[in-house]
Amino acid sequence: MASNPMGRCCTVGVKHEGTTQGEYKDVGGIPSYVTYPEDKSTQNAIVIFTDVMGYKFTNAQLIADQYAANGYFVVIPDLFAGKEVPLNPGEDFNLQDYLANTMPRVPTVDPKVEATIKALRGSEYGVKKLGGVGYCFGGKYVCRWLKEGGIDVGYTAHPSFVDAEELEKIKGPLSISAAETDPIFPAEKRRETEDILQKLDVPYQMNLFSDVQHGFAVRCDLSKPREKFAKEQAFLQAVTWFDEFLKNAA
Repeated sequence: MASNPMGRCCTVGVKHEGTTQGEYKDVGGIPSYVTYPEDKSTQNAIVIFTDVMGYKFTNAQLIADQYAANGYFVVIPDLFAGKEVPLNPGEDFNLQDYLANTMPRVPTVDPKVEATIKALRGSEYGVKKLGGVGYCFGGKYVCRWLKEGGIDVGYTAHPSFVDAEELEKIKGPLSISAAETDPIFPAEKRRETEDILQKLDVPYQMNLFSDVQHGFAVRCDLSKPREKFAKEQAFLQAVTWFDEFLKNAA
């Protein structure tokens, strides 16, 4: 395992304020949040695999809009179909029961990812280059689909549920943002991840941010300067990665 299963830290954080710019529509039959760059081009696209808050979470949509403002067509597919977790669910939320009985798993998530990718690469959208972003839960699916016929370039922040075997099979550039305090992606898992990546013939990057916890790239407290800085830098890390290996790639 290159990262641990989710814990309660995957369900807590701060909802961010802002007006979203995208729209809801079906992509490949999957309900999705879609947001376009200024020129409306769909040639360079990013698909975001979210944390357990799901595709309607304002924070995720605001991030999608930020990628769009940087020239990417962005889609957030609904991977949960009503099985999301509300932000800060309270002490009565039974995490173990959710993990065992409710949370979507590979057999139901993979077909949705596949349908989304197929639609984006099809004639309706005509995507030429496709990046994948995975936050927490979604990091697993960046690794699973960073392969021929899937996504071309990947980025993940504080990933969870990633198996070592999935990481070993990636076929494209991968960038990772990690939190100093993270029981899901702790130092020993970061080391394991680095050891695996060093053996692969793909570009990789892993940035470690101090003074932040699991989930910071999506759900941090923006009133705290260190957390706000880390979130912004993690986003810039992702954008520059996609600019280099997706948009500017031959």
